[in-house]
Amino acid sequence: MNTGVDTAEGTATEQTRLVAHSPAYLFGRPLGEILVESFGLSREKLEEALVAQAEKGGRLGEVLVGMKAVSDEDVTRALAAQLDLEYLDLITFDHVDAELVKVVPINFAKQSKFIPLKREGEFIAIAIADPLDTAVVDHARTLLNGEVIARIARGVTIIDAINSVYDRSINEAEQVVGEMEAQDLDAAEQVLESEQDLLDTGDEAPIIRLVNSLLFRAAKERASDIHIEPMEKDLSVRFRIDGVLQSIIKPPKRYQNSIISRVKIMAQLNIAEKRLPQDGRIKIKLAGRDIDIRVSTIPTVHGESIVMRLLDKSATLLDLGEIGMNPDILGSMDELIRRAHGIILVTGPTGSGKTTTLYGALTRINTPEVKILTVEDPVEYQLKGINQMPLNPKIGLTFGSGLRAFLRQDPDIIMVGEIRDKETAQIAIEASLTGHLVFSTVHTNDSAGAVTRLVEMGIEPFLVSSSLMAVMAQRLVRRVCKECREPYEPTEAEIAKLGMSMDRFRALGGGTVYRAKGCPACNRVGYRGRSGVYELLVLDDDIRQLILKNVDSGTIKKQAMEKGMLTLLDDGALKIARGETTIAEVLSVTQEDL
Repeated sequence: MNTGVDTAEGTATEQTRLVAHSPAYLFGRPLGEILVESFGLSREKLEEALVAQAEKGGRLGEVLVGMKAVSDEDVTRALAAQLDLEYLDLITFDHVDAELVKVVPINFAKQSKFIPLKREGEFIAIAIADPLDTAVVDHARTLLNGEVIARIARGVTIIDAINSVYDRSINEAEQVVGEMEAQDLDAAEQVLESEQDLLDTGDEAPIIRLVNSLLFRAAKERASDIHIEPMEKDLSVRFRIDGVLQSIIKPPKRYQNSIISRVKIMAQLNIAEKRLPQDGRIKIKLAGRDIDIRVSTIPTVHGESIVMRLLDKSATLLDLGEIGMNPDILGSMDELIRRAHGIILVTGPTGSGKTTTLYGALTRINTPEVKILTVEDPVEYQLKGINQMPLNPKIGLTFGSGLRAFLRQDPDIIMVGEIRDKETAQIAIEASLTGHLVFSTVHTNDSAGAVTRLVEMGIEPFLVSSSLMAVMAQRLVRRVCKECREPYEPTEAEIAKLGMSMDRFRALGGGTVYRAKGCPACNRVGYRGRSGVYELLVLDDDIRQLILKNVDSGTIKKQAMEKGMLTLLDDGALKIARGETTIAEVLSVTQEDL
């Protein structure tokens, strides 16, 4: 591919000027044709997008992404092919010259989605999300005081690179801890144990810098939780990333009270009360993203323990087709969520992605023609066009009372955060039997267990069989890092741990099996990101008859498997066979399914 890097000066300069000042049609084939030929876009979708573009305007790529006909990455790769530019899948510290970065304001870099890379001869290579934006290219040329050569990358890739290169907070926590250890203990305690000094301290105070750097680092590394835990002789800070806790730093024990007080001040908690649990909330902006942090404190024998749950308000909610469902399960779910009435339950342990699945379902069926109400504990993400009510047990607003009030609001679809007791279950069933579609969650190990759980709550079997349509059980498995994963040949014994023979594993589509290794891209863990494994139990007449007979969950599950239901373990094996995760990871979340 000719990027102009290794060409003569005139050619490189001419190419850069063409990219900066010419419309897309001058560069080879039309973008739509490239997407059809190389990225699986159908002709029908292309025609539909062209009509929409003609009616509403905008760029074709943006229209196609909005229709979910192609991904943002597909469009960016196609644009790179159209313009004959190099596509950058990842931008690391090694790609960037720190001296060039210093002359570009961070706000401009983020807004324009561009970052300077390195000098290459007489030219400066830049990564840019939209090389056809002439204003950005001209500004880059002016700021860098030289001719530029464009490389193309996704906007999110460039923003990640900007956050990594510009903000030094990723390493600041360790630096601050070093400063603390070198500080005079008596002088430090006189300053840091004073409430007034903590409140009035400037941004350069070590405690504030430490807490801020931890928050930034947690957001950058996609941590869901920050744990600050006092031990007998030290203070431990850990992040939960992709469901697994990782040790980050151990600040000096003598600063424990100051660090905890700083977090409590940010969360508007009572810093004088150290004997009772407290809950609060912090709203901040980190790396251009709005982050909502739920703070929980509890007293322990060695001091107050704090857990901060990070919720990224700017994160894009995933559609059902983007959370790892195989096509058969996705097709069944798509049909179920469009029915007029009935109950659909999602089950799994805490942190297994149940809320994400329910939000994905609601987003898919959210139209102006239907009224959707939700009662949640708490409302994690705000959904446009949906009425969401947070739980408030202190004033008597429970799942049961909220659900009862909903029935007077003329809803079409209701989501209840969790069915915890007979009252909530009873009202949910009544709602489904009176023409409402109800979504909710329960805590059981598998899909069949949710059926018997309702009966154990005191719901009559005939009500369960007549109202319940389907139960989705799910777990989250970590995706093996594509940068460092190692292919290998699994043994018969390893496949046997999945509860199947090698022949059956191959029949599921068993291809190359990988194991985790670890590299800088995944923080040496071997995994990056997570995907769901699913088990969908759809109630038919035979299963309804079993429910009426009040049989155990094992009998119900056996009947469903005979009719072709894939278990959690089966779906996990499919993801192993496709190279998405590892045998060890699937076994770690499906042991009870064996």
